[in-house]
Amino acid sequence: MPRELPPTVVGEGPPLLCLHGGPGMSDYLGTLGDETAGWRRITYTQRGLPPSTLDGPFTVAQHVADAVAVLDALGVDETVVLGHSWGGFLASVLAMEHPERVRGLVLVDPLGIAGDGGFGRFEEQMLARTPESDRLRAEELDQRAMAGEGTEEDVVESLRLVWPAYFADPPSAPPMLPLRLSVPAYSEVLAEVVSMLAAGDLPGRAAAYGGPVEVVYGLGSPMPVEAAIETAHAFPQGSATGVPDAGHFPWLEVDECVTDALVRLAQRL
Repeated sequence: MPRELPPTVVGEGPPLLCLHGGPGMSDYLGTLGDETAGWRRITYTQRGLPPSTLDGPFTVAQHVADAVAVLDALGVDETVVLGHSWGGFLASVLAMEHPERVRGLVLVDPLGIAGDGGFGRFEEQMLARTPESDRLRAEELDQRAMAGEGTEEDVVESLRLVWPAYFADPPSAPPMLPLRLSVPAYSEVLAEVVSMLAAGDLPGRAAAYGGPVEVVYGLGSPMPVEAAIETAHAFPQGSATGVPDAGHFPWLEVDECVTDALVRLAQRL
């Protein structure tokens, strides 16, 4: 196992590398549970938080290299990759950089790879769905984090304030997952992602990846549906499926939506 990025492996079957969202967030994809039945689910906390290394560099290239290092340590030559949110963006870049290692992609309500990735409207929707007093405090805390000045406690508080907005029906949102965040990993990687999207070359790079791609997104998510659809269209074998009554964490609201995406992908491998 890589000492810097110890993975967790659950289940039996073909390998499924799972990349969590953030960036700079602790791994939460164990909550997929039975959604990945029939697969050998590989998860790890991305660098910036224990049990992984706390050290940088906090760059997209380093995150891609980390994912490859995890596969190498497990002796996995080729895998399906599932990515959620920022992890969907990372999974897409991993497939562009190392297509020989990626049999196919399942992107779950991803940060997109076209335009601004949906990031602008995502932020607007998150704030619009949050009560004003909470919204103002969350904006203040997030601005501190993006300036590299906030603490982990600040970022977790901000996330807790906006947590219900991730869901299709915010008043019935489940309790927040026990998440941790790294301010340097969050702010430095996100700034680079914004620059990469502004460069505009990611859809062209995606066009060179020939594996099947299933994009599944919540129709009630604050992430605009265009982010998912445009990402799917950027891949020659991309397909997008919307999930009614689901938000940014669709599997927490609609059972088997990720299972169904994995079944569809398996039929195309």
